[in-house]
Amino acid sequence: MNVAYHVSNDGGQSFEARYAPHGDHHDLWIAPEDSDRLIIADDGGAQVSYDAGASWSTYMNQPTAQFYRVTTDDHFPYRIYGAQQDNSAIRIDSRSSNGHITDANWESTAGGESAHLAPDPSDNSIVYGGSYGGFLTRFNHGLDMNRAINVWPENPMGSGAEGMKFRFQWNFPVFFSPHDPNQLYTGSQHLHRSVNGGETWEIISPDLTRNEADKLVSSGGPITKDNTGVEYYATIFAATESAEEPGLLWCGSDDGLLHVSRDGGKNWSDVTPAKMPEDAMVNCVEVDPHRPGGLYVAATRYKLGDYSPYLYHTSDYGSTWSIITKGIDRGHFTRVIRADRHTPDLLYAGTEFGLYASSNGGENWSSMQLNLPQVPITDLALKDNDLIVATQGRSFWILDDLDVIWQSLEEPMDSDALRLFAPHPTIGFGGGNGKSSHTKGTNHPAGVRLFFQLPPDVDAATLTFKDSKGTVIRSFGTDSSGDDALEVKEGMNRFDWDLRCEKADDFEGLLMWWGTLRGPVVPPGIYSAELTADDDTLTANFEIQLDPRSEGTVADRLAQFEFLKSVRDKVDETHDAIRHMRAMRSQISGLLKRLEKEDHPSLFGKAEALDSSMVAIEEVLYQTKLKSNQDMLNYPIKLNNKLAHVGSLASMGIYKPTDQMEGVKADLTAKIDVQLSAWYWLRDEQIPAFNVLIRESEIDFIGVPKD
Repeated sequence: MNVAYHVSNDGGQSFEARYAPHGDHHDLWIAPEDSDRLIIADDGGAQVSYDAGASWSTYMNQPTAQFYRVTTDDHFPYRIYGAQQDNSAIRIDSRSSNGHITDANWESTAGGESAHLAPDPSDNSIVYGGSYGGFLTRFNHGLDMNRAINVWPENPMGSGAEGMKFRFQWNFPVFFSPHDPNQLYTGSQHLHRSVNGGETWEIISPDLTRNEADKLVSSGGPITKDNTGVEYYATIFAATESAEEPGLLWCGSDDGLLHVSRDGGKNWSDVTPAKMPEDAMVNCVEVDPHRPGGLYVAATRYKLGDYSPYLYHTSDYGSTWSIITKGIDRGHFTRVIRADRHTPDLLYAGTEFGLYASSNGGENWSSMQLNLPQVPITDLALKDNDLIVATQGRSFWILDDLDVIWQSLEEPMDSDALRLFAPHPTIGFGGGNGKSSHTKGTNHPAGVRLFFQLPPDVDAATLTFKDSKGTVIRSFGTDSSGDDALEVKEGMNRFDWDLRCEKADDFEGLLMWWGTLRGPVVPPGIYSAELTADDDTLTANFEIQLDPRSEGTVADRLAQFEFLKSVRDKVDETHDAIRHMRAMRSQISGLLKRLEKEDHPSLFGKAEALDSSMVAIEEVLYQTKLKSNQDMLNYPIKLNNKLAHVGSLASMGIYKPTDQMEGVKADLTAKIDVQLSAWYWLRDEQIPAFNVLIRESEIDFIGVPKD
């Protein structure tokens, strides 16, 4: 197994190189009962062959990416950035407006397979990314143009580190200052800074490594060397600038040193933890956002056969350190630690075998694996209410709704109490239903997500959403069915409301061509959720915000909502009328079947007139000849469908309705109202008169068949 894989048919005397769809092969499985059936594993994933390698399946159908690092941008929805082993650096939407997150939601970006990535904070269409050999690029997604901005563009391929001016590791850091979007940093054995997009670089630190000569030699040998960049040693492997304190820089090396500068790189101090092994690789430095001078460090020694976790914390700029690994399995070495921005002392750690969390600053850790595969975690990122996980072999994962954890820590839960968690501000955004797929990313459901806890033995529960005036918008209950059903269990529950109002009613056999019955999505504003369980009621307020990508204003969105609500109401009224007329006609028909026409000529005459009038009204409102979804090609749609179609058009995007939409709606509504007025006259005047005629005819309520 190598870049290619090799096959021998003569017991190993000779080999033939062959290639699967990817390269850099690591393992091969051969079915013991059928040597033609193979599974090969490589940097791209896994592929299957049923003909001894003559053909292979694709690797583009599995979430097996191996990511080195992860970061995010400020786009909406935010994008996730990472470089994947031998499959380029990419960025991918954290959610989409479609059912799932698919290939359409990702694209290649700056750098190469081993990159740290840094979106320009002033313009997220520009991304900076590295790769091995000190390769560093600036990619403009808007122009689809790439620019090399290496600190020192001398290609080191094949050489050992001893002759290099700057030692850039395979996975060297690249990051922006959180205080100045023009300041871009990267690290070799020195920390470098550029203020002009990489056109020029300045060195702002001495060599921050041990710089041991015996470690700066070629890798491999004596027959074959292996100098690709991953082998370079004595490099800055992790670096950051504090978001809380301008000019506070931290750098950790892959040979066990940690340095700090409090003046933007003018002066540096060695603050390496005394109890950190001398040759530990500092893989992550994370500023403590809640303590001045605070820093968390994650280090590893797995390359030396030591799989112990190494996590450290300081709150005095590195003068003193504490080890914070209690509760983490001794064989789960740690690559990354992140501090929650919202809740002090809430920490997350990524290890070789999964995710851990601590709510007390690292004094104790607990597994937070949930449904996350047991897989190496290479990096973590926090964005809004989400924790993003980069894995080595199972791509990206997102843990949504961290605010539930925040609220639980702020007010510890009684496991037997009724509790309603306040939803975080939600942007009215379309999207999936949260269903999983074997070949696509799971999308965040559209709307607002609500968490609540139910005590044991709850008989009935309802969840009601109201606007700021207290008007009920939707209600879901355990006693309801269909779209209004609420399924609950003892303990923690989750409910996703798509922000839609009640839909318009339909009727049996309804067929329409591009006409919506869906209720409109509520506009931006303050809303409340009311949870009732038996006799107890809790309320939580939340905010719906305007999609930041919208070209329209909140006023436009309100106009759209009112327009769609009026369309929904009129379509609903129309369908109710049709349903009621059909019910009336059915009752009249049932009555007449029990009677003889010659015995009740006046009654039959009145009944037939009523039936004809209702048929005529319905045929103006709805195309009654429709029997299949293609019949509209033969029989023109009528008023109900035309009005519903205007609603479909007006619901596209976030815009106020056009003048033409308003005009067509007014015209169709007026025509519908003519027919509804005719129906209401029948209902309120003629049907009661018909009932009087029935009573005067002394017709039995229960009729005995004559045969």
